[in-house]
Amino acid sequence: MDAHTRKVYVPMTETGFYILFCLQKPNHGYGIVQLVEKLTNGEIHLAPGTMYGSLSKMEKDGLIRFVNEVEKRKIYEITALGNEVLQLELKRIQRLYTTSREVI
Repeated sequence: MDAHTRKVYVPMTETGFYILFCLQKPNHGYGIVQLVEKLTNGEIHLAPGTMYGSLSKMEKDGLIRFVNEVEKRKIYEITALGNEVLQLELKRIQRLYTTSREVI
């Protein structure tokens, strides 16, 4: 992972995290929005502008890739680099959780 990717994506925004997390299986933007709402019991709603801007940036930066188009919906999947970033973020979140549990 290069310095630019680390600087931009670590730590991740909540939007970035959920996009990469949801793209462990190929999906399209609206499918990601629906999955995030399901995973968070409706607490998080990704707005279309935020979603599609993030998808575009992540594709340009090599974290996700376009794989297909189905019924005018672009299908994306996470790349090896995106998975590396996601795993770093998951470790960071786990460390935060563990530390908070030890203090309480």
